[in-house]
Amino acid sequence: MKSFKTVFFILLLSLSNTVFSSDDKLLLEDEKNTVSVFENTVKSVVNVTNIKKARRSYFDYDATDIPVGAGTGFVWDKSGHIITNYHVIEGGDSFLITFHGDKKQYKAKLVGKVSNKDIAVLKLIERPKDLYPISSGDSKGLKVGQKTMAIGNPFGLDHTITSGIISALERKIMGIGNVKIYGMIQTDASINPGNSGGPLLNSRGQLIGMNTVIYSKSGSSAGIGFAVPVDIIKRVVPDLIKNGKVTRPGIGIGPASEYQKARLGISKGIVVLYVDPEGGAGKAGVQGFTRDQYGRHYSGDIILAIDKKKVDTIDDIYHVLENYKVGDIVKADILRDGKIITKEIKLIPINDN
Repeated sequence: MKSFKTVFFILLLSLSNTVFSSDDKLLLEDEKNTVSVFENTVKSVVNVTNIKKARRSYFDYDATDIPVGAGTGFVWDKSGHIITNYHVIEGGDSFLITFHGDKKQYKAKLVGKVSNKDIAVLKLIERPKDLYPISSGDSKGLKVGQKTMAIGNPFGLDHTITSGIISALERKIMGIGNVKIYGMIQTDASINPGNSGGPLLNSRGQLIGMNTVIYSKSGSSAGIGFAVPVDIIKRVVPDLIKNGKVTRPGIGIGPASEYQKARLGISKGIVVLYVDPEGGAGKAGVQGFTRDQYGRHYSGDIILAIDKKKVDTIDDIYHVLENYKVGDIVKADILRDGKIITKEIKLIPINDN
């Protein structure tokens, strides 16, 4: 009898072990991939709280720290740099960072920002014992249809993962200050308020973008979200960490507004309103608006293309010049007095903040 009980106990133990170890076998390969990516990446993802100092009443002499917004971010390096969206930290006086599985809030400070790319870099003032920088991929070889995953804190529900696919590439989306962000990744992975600044990942758990905006009439996910490509982040962040700002190449002009263009009956090209005489365009002889002795205004040059790439807005110039460096020479096709002329312009440094 004792022998039977022993055998029976061993059999039950064996069966229980079989059931326990077979849990993973119940998952499809795609599910296993999602689980693996989440478990390996969640410790790199943080909650970012934006703190503003404010007086509760006119008679209060001491300002109180008040949370005014929250979003997501991710660990960039072992030095404690956190990447998030600029609009997540905009207007904040201080910032609190929360890690997965750690109830403590860690203070952070702003290192640098590029508002027209919606990118900001924070640095932890105090930090946990271990930091886990996110694994960075590339956005150059992305394909429409490939799997994506987003980890964030939608509606304050910390460290939530959603999955989907890349729906489209090279989207132009209006960012902070009505400046277009080019090359955006469109995904149907569910992105909601609170996800901003969080990572968009590929099936290897590598960063391919930073979740930034959603297209929705209700304010919640409608299956159309957009992320800043990681290649832009990798180009911008080192300068922000080193210098606190990003210097980009420019030509040194002030363009007329779209309203002014419409008043002039001009629909194509960039109407030059004024020229920096010490800038590349000024030294190349580009002309802005002029006024005669009677006070009559005359339209400036109209820039039609830079290195054969059509430009209609200042955003187009930003985009065309992204792959150039300060000091490079570009050829600008210009409409002046009904004739197209070409000017060689040396690119000058312009603060990108």
